[in-house]
Amino acid sequence: MNRFSKFLGIFVAGLVWSTAAIAQDVTLRAHHFMSEKSTLHVKFLEVLAERLNEASDGRLQMDVFAAMSLGGRPADLYDQAVDGAVDIILTLPGYTAGRFPQAEVFELPFLMEDNVATSRAFWDLVETRLQESDFEETHVLAAWVHGRGVIHSKEPITRLEDLRGRELRGPTRLVTDLLGELGATPVGMPLPAIPENLSKGVISGAVVPWEIVPSIRLQELVEHHTELSGPTALYTATLLLTMNIEAYEDLPDDLRAILDAETGKTLSEFAGQIMADADKTNRSLGEANTIVVLDEAEVARWESAAAPVYDRWILMASEEGFDGQALIDEARSLIDQNQ
Repeated sequence: MNRFSKFLGIFVAGLVWSTAAIAQDVTLRAHHFMSEKSTLHVKFLEVLAERLNEASDGRLQMDVFAAMSLGGRPADLYDQAVDGAVDIILTLPGYTAGRFPQAEVFELPFLMEDNVATSRAFWDLVETRLQESDFEETHVLAAWVHGRGVIHSKEPITRLEDLRGRELRGPTRLVTDLLGELGATPVGMPLPAIPENLSKGVISGAVVPWEIVPSIRLQELVEHHTELSGPTALYTATLLLTMNIEAYEDLPDDLRAILDAETGKTLSEFAGQIMADADKTNRSLGEANTIVVLDEAEVARWESAAAPVYDRWILMASEEGFDGQALIDEARSLIDQNQ
């Protein structure tokens, strides 16, 4: 073999290696706590996986693992993303109480009116503040809130006094604080634990949006559902799709650009919208039971009773080093701007 042939062979081999490197295929593992039948698994995560696959011509795959099938508890999800045990997680920040104090602002009672607008507002706050503070250990892909929280109970709740002594499950620190202020006995627990604890009588009810009801067959475990009339929701919870920083930065430039294009505010709005749509659809499941809608005068009593939750949260914010009232005002302004 002459010197030219050797050079040509080395050049071709290098070209093949470079092309392979440029055309690198990547598979991301996404982990979450909900069932494979849940709205966010079927209509959000699987749809996102399809979009990434199509936009990358099959080079960027996202495998979705439901119901904590890769191990751990729902409260472990964020650290799984931080540590790189998985690439992407979907979680409720509120499952790790006190860790994300500024993000809690959107979970304050009677703050949210429309969850799609609030989801847009939450993403805006992530971009301007939370990515570099609460969520600095990961790269956030989407941030949104679910629809209006509804009380689902074995016994009827038609007025504030009916909550007294009722053991009600709440998803986050702020929601359990709210339930306690309203007179209930709050029990914090993640979503997958609800059916077993209802069946065993550990709790007599739970607060979740209609969207989630069929995935845990909640309509079969209770007989009563209580909604609030008026413009604002009893509560909502924040949700987060976020990624290990190294996994994000190690993506080839073109695949990272595809991921960026498919995530962010548009994806956050999409998540909020599919949850709002599912609320409307799944409310029919409660019609075989009893649905109570509290009138505005009764709701006003609940809102008045919830006022100390705000006072405690503002005090907590001060202890954490930020202005709680200013952040509440900013959150409300962002919601208004995104209506």
